[in-house]
Amino acid sequence: MDDTQKDAIDDGNPVVDASTLRTLLHEVGGDLATDDPLAEIRALEELKNALCARQARLGVQVHQRQRDKDAARGIDRATTARFVGSQIALAQRRSPHLGSRLLGLAHALTEEMPHTYAALAAGVINERDATALVAQTAFLSREDRGSVDAALADDLGHTSHRRLVAEATKHAYAADPQAFVHRRAKAEADRRVTLRPAPDCMAWLTALLPVKDGVACYAALKTAAAAHSDQPRGQVMADTLVQRVTGHAPADGSADIHVDLLIPIDTLTGDTPAHVPDYGPIPADLAREWVNTTNTTNDDTAAEVRTQIRRIFTYPDTGDLIGMDSHARTYPGLLAHLIRLRDHTCRTPWCDAPIKHIDHIQAHATGGETCERNGQGLCARCNQVKEHPDINITGHAGETTTTTGSLTTTSRPPAPPGMPPPTRSHVERTLIDITWHHHITWRPR
Repeated sequence: MDDTQKDAIDDGNPVVDASTLRTLLHEVGGDLATDDPLAEIRALEELKNALCARQARLGVQVHQRQRDKDAARGIDRATTARFVGSQIALAQRRSPHLGSRLLGLAHALTEEMPHTYAALAAGVINERDATALVAQTAFLSREDRGSVDAALADDLGHTSHRRLVAEATKHAYAADPQAFVHRRAKAEADRRVTLRPAPDCMAWLTALLPVKDGVACYAALKTAAAAHSDQPRGQVMADTLVQRVTGHAPADGSADIHVDLLIPIDTLTGDTPAHVPDYGPIPADLAREWVNTTNTTNDDTAAEVRTQIRRIFTYPDTGDLIGMDSHARTYPGLLAHLIRLRDHTCRTPWCDAPIKHIDHIQAHATGGETCERNGQGLCARCNQVKEHPDINITGHAGETTTTTGSLTTTSRPPAPPGMPPPTRSHVERTLIDITWHHHITWRPR
């Protein structure tokens, strides 16, 4: 890279030639022998995300220029939008359909969701997160979408993708319950089954179903897998699905299907969403419909298949579930079940894997109690990794802090249905301000 190119970058006029930028990145990286490679990986990830925000701004700029040009020639706005979407797709080596979606995403972020765009520009969320938040608020008015965006401000960059989407769904429903219900009714008409190739001669068989049917199917497969504890659960569920769909092994009509429903008292009379483990928040009207449903009948076999809704009410003032203590070294059935309902997925930050193990936060060997306050749900991988001597986990079920070298992360369980997320501490607010100070003039609430 010559001095002129470097001066252009220093003066705030970036050289858009890809070869030049790659050369600059290589020179910054040197021989990659950095003192803290993990910190550099984090920095590069934030840079990737910030570049996505830059692409969004450029896409809107391209659209505006083309719109001004086409308006003078009498070309309608829809034709212009399709053309610009195709051009963006070519620039990113993507399909024209995806290019139009990216253009819509760019407009939503830059014009209607300032907090989400700011977090993307700061690098603390990625394009997948931003796309999901735009999709979850697509049916809202500009004002309501802005209110959801503001409500999510404190969660951006501090929670996993799955939990972030769940929070967006909850806030979107609260912003306009009627529009949410209308959208749900329309979406049910789009139910379908698709097949896609997967690596190693496998296939992805996907069913898009109404939440009630989808959760019931999943619960039925889990129930079937529970009878074969000596085999991997995923394999048993997959085999059972194939056997039942192809008719090789019909379902036993006498089996009951249990679906947990965490339901605040306010859900029974108002618009407070309820929560279904393995899925997320559901609107109040759907929760009330579930509560009033006792069973369904399989007309083909005339056998009764009962889908039992296990209602778990939450405390009106705090939303907390009831805690239990135990003197055992391992977590017993009901206490373990409670922790699974509380944590939803693995408690490791940004890990959305299903919970496999219930483990002590403070180790039992060092005096940790076997109680709800000292328990956390972890996937098998994270439970094994936490035993490494370079990882230090402190805190309690409400907030755990994991320290690994120079990286420190905090984990909290999702807020109970109907309750706001916990308020961030003054120390954490300060850390956020310091981290983002040189990125953008935006602060969490």
